[in-house]
Amino acid sequence: MSFLRKPTFLLGTINLSAIFGSTYLLRSWHVHNLEEHEARMDELEGTLRGHIGLIEEALDRIEGNATEADRGKKTADYYSKRGRDEKSN
Repeated sequence: MSFLRKPTFLLGTINLSAIFGSTYLLRSWHVHNLEEHEARMDELEGTLRGHIGLIEEALDRIEGNATEADRGKKTADYYSKRGRDEKSN
């Protein structure tokens, strides 16, 4: 077991463990950032859907197609649909 006492073996072992440790740390940090990014994009998507609903309601009011019962319905529909779009395949 004299090879365990050689400096090259010890340095190689330390080097590999440092590489594995830093890889694990960077991967977990990257996964965390991806989850935060996805949450921000979901929030942005909901905001955009809400604004689209407001614009469509305003357009309906300008065109004279809207009733008082329809007020706020499109905005609520668009905003509640966020993140639930299904692919039509």
